[in-house]
Amino acid sequence: MIALILKRIVLGLLTLWLVATLVFLVSGSLPGDAAASLLGQDATPETLAALRAKMGLDQSELMRYLHWLGGIAHGDFGVSLVDGRPVTEVISTRLGNSLLLAGLSTLVAIPVSLVLGIASAMRPNSVFDRLTTFLSIIALSTPSFLIATVIVLVLSVWTGWFPALSSIDRVTSFGRLLHTMALPVIALSLSVIGQMARMTRAILLQQMNEPYVETAVLKGSTSLRATVFHALPNVAGPIVNASALSLNALISGVVFVEVIFAYPGLTKLMVDSVSNRDLPLMQACALIFCAGFLVLVLIADVIAILANPKLRSA
Repeated sequence: MIALILKRIVLGLLTLWLVATLVFLVSGSLPGDAAASLLGQDATPETLAALRAKMGLDQSELMRYLHWLGGIAHGDFGVSLVDGRPVTEVISTRLGNSLLLAGLSTLVAIPVSLVLGIASAMRPNSVFDRLTTFLSIIALSTPSFLIATVIVLVLSVWTGWFPALSSIDRVTSFGRLLHTMALPVIALSLSVIGQMARMTRAILLQQMNEPYVETAVLKGSTSLRATVFHALPNVAGPIVNASALSLNALISGVVFVEVIFAYPGLTKLMVDSVSNRDLPLMQACALIFCAGFLVLVLIADVIAILANPKLRSA
């Protein structure tokens, strides 16, 4: 079991290195650079060359890659080419906002998904089950940017219940914070809820016809008690594993949600860095998102290994 976990960690680190290399190559192939973006079209070739030399953009691709990779190994992502501050300092001002958005979305998505999945498994093919399945498929098949746009249109433009822009910089109370972040949290949670609810239902349905569940019902247990206290503990590992994989949707969904709601998070920072051709900042943001995805996959793999009785006893 330990060998399998270590193997997953090594493969994760290797994948992260490959992703980092790809991020560097793709970002470096973008037209223009930060020097041209800062000086504008009226800059003379001499001024542009001097600023590029100051920023280190005149070095070869290989030298910049090795310098960047060596800095990452020591926790140094370089210096922002736009404002001259360390990339870690720039990111630290936005990372907390993105983690807050992901955390609130997780707190909403997981309980709702479990309740819907358990209720659907207890009454398969019922009206509730079919309605839940239908809505889950819609949430899964609809792009995140379209979900966010519809939510803004209905809950902000038509009803005026929530603000369309989720600027939390001037929020002074916790209640106001929740009100401001309601729309991005709802938009980010829907796709996760659809996927997790379907997975929970499918996993539980496989256990509902097992002899031990039927025996519990024959002994007088209610359907709810048999599901929660007998079937659910036996599939807790697979459900947690499925939940960890489902949460990867938060990483892809947050890209559109933060931009649409003008939320001051890491994605908005990355989009601005692409516009300004701020390569160190752009590369660091992309690498953080990739690392977050790989960490969730690694957690899911480890949970699957720990949930396997044969591997636990090995």
